[in-house]
Amino acid sequence: MAKWGEGDPRWIVEERPDATNVNNWHWTERDASSWSKDKLKQLFIGAEVKSNGASIKVYEIEKCEGEASANNRKGKLIFFYEWALVLKWKGTIDNNDEVYEGSVTIPNLSEENEVDEIDIQVSIKDNLIEAEPLKEIMNKEGKPIIRDLLNGYVKNLHLEFSKGMILPPKEGGTGDKIKNLSSGFNKKVSMQPVVSNSESKSKISDLTTISVTEKFQCRARDLYDALTRIEMVTAFTRGQVKLELVPGGSFELFGGNISGNFVELIPNEKIVQKWRCKQWPSEHFSTVTIKLDQKSDHTVLHVVQTDVPRSEADATKQNWERYYWNSIKQTFGFGALLH
Repeated sequence: MAKWGEGDPRWIVEERPDATNVNNWHWTERDASSWSKDKLKQLFIGAEVKSNGASIKVYEIEKCEGEASANNRKGKLIFFYEWALVLKWKGTIDNNDEVYEGSVTIPNLSEENEVDEIDIQVSIKDNLIEAEPLKEIMNKEGKPIIRDLLNGYVKNLHLEFSKGMILPPKEGGTGDKIKNLSSGFNKKVSMQPVVSNSESKSKISDLTTISVTEKFQCRARDLYDALTRIEMVTAFTRGQVKLELVPGGSFELFGGNISGNFVELIPNEKIVQKWRCKQWPSEHFSTVTIKLDQKSDHTVLHVVQTDVPRSEADATKQNWERYYWNSIKQTFGFGALLH
């Protein structure tokens, strides 16, 4: 039986002088968080808003919390970023020597939202009535300037972290066409579940257990990451994800169609969840146990799901295959084994 890196050309790395990521097949990642903080500071500090009778300037980033990364998968660049920002500004009004202060709060700058959709909140220190004209100027004329600067951050992130992420293919290869994508693959999609035609969904006394075994061309740790790392879950579900990776932590996928909480987490080996589908009877949860068994050249995933409404068993099994296993294989290249 082949060992890791043997047999499947996607795993052969010695043909490149630097022995890394042939034809950009593997999932690679670069942390862009530190760079992003510097870039946001560079863009915003000193930014001015001028209007008839007033002048406003951003002088500090009081809060800059979050993270950003750039990822390459099969020649596709996927960018993740999520920031909470608080900017501090000072402003003056003509014929008034007083300097007023205020702040701009941007609670969620992320790839899930267009910049034009991002919430921007303007406030004045001490809520001084005399400073209301400055607040009005910031709301009317300052917000477009702030959005332009946010757009500048996103464009610079893509430009800076596209460098070196797409490696040239091995000699004679054509490589994949390079694409720049957001975590939602430039489209917002929501899960459209396969639904049973049975009319007995409201009855939860008739429950069953389903089990699934799937093979993935990857290491156990890679598959565990795909199921638990928010950026990788976002990539294969192609939509916004809520995920708290701790026992008792909650998760929400596919626009809220799937939700629950984590019961047990053993890295690279086991995941236990309380799991429900939105269309199930209210407050009814199943228990999902996922075990990963790494072989010499692939990983076997075993899933046992108990307390599934019998009327939903077939639909649930189909949805696991379509929205989880097939999507993971297509997104990360953990597909069928070569025989």
